[in-house]
Amino acid sequence: MTPPRPSTLRRCADGLYCLVATPVFCVVMFGFFCPLVLVSPTLPLRRAIGRAAVHVCLALIGQRLRREAMNGLPDTPAVVVSNHASYMDGLILTAVLPGRFTFVVQDGAARWPFVGRVLRRMGVSFINRSSVRAGAQQTRQLMKRLKCGESLAIFAEGTFDDHAPGLLPFKNGAFLLAARAEVPVVPAVIRNSREMLGAGWRGFRWRPVSVVIGPPCLPTGSDRAAVAALKQQARHWIAARCGEPDLEALTDTSPDAEPDAEPDAGPDAGPDARFGGP
Repeated sequence: MTPPRPSTLRRCADGLYCLVATPVFCVVMFGFFCPLVLVSPTLPLRRAIGRAAVHVCLALIGQRLRREAMNGLPDTPAVVVSNHASYMDGLILTAVLPGRFTFVVQDGAARWPFVGRVLRRMGVSFINRSSVRAGAQQTRQLMKRLKCGESLAIFAEGTFDDHAPGLLPFKNGAFLLAARAEVPVVPAVIRNSREMLGAGWRGFRWRPVSVVIGPPCLPTGSDRAAVAALKQQARHWIAARCGEPDLEALTDTSPDAEPDAEPDAGPDAGPDARFGGP
């Protein structure tokens, strides 16, 4: 269903806000905090600066970031999976998750000018989608890191469509990792990030954004059925709270549809089948 068209007054207010807020956010974030991350000596310090940077920059442009049920995060290793609707989502999760969480993203982000260097300094893990061997090796390394006590944050959809609001089908990578490392999956919902930065707009609009942490989902095994059940449990919780249509439910016409085949992907399967797009 197409959302109602905002009034002329609302569009004018959004436009004026965008003209002021967008340059303020970019100058402070990319002109001050990102260089500070680049020169800071330790990873814990860089991640602390990154979290503070997001809070400061959002406060400077009058944005409110609300956190709910943060006590649902376990102190033990876990994989947080979230919906993905905007380029702001990574920054938003950076602001709310503890510094022990490592983000997993596609390797193309490492080549972004300037930003790629900042991501590497923040300890982001990159998945090589162009090489099956490299992607499989990186996946095995992530499993070992989980078993050694680290925690991961992954956008389960793998990408987002800026012009078509909705929750895309989940990739299997996060759930396969959690099942094989025997750690819980923690679903998280980011609300209103698309309206704040996205949906065809080139800058910020004032919208209150919130992050809700769900109850941990415990894997019951690492076989195909267990991975599929783990993914479905997390997806059901996120779909019920993200405020956007469940596109998988709208397009799935058969219980034996193709997505059901993906959980068989092992550690040597291609990374596209497990972690998805940009």
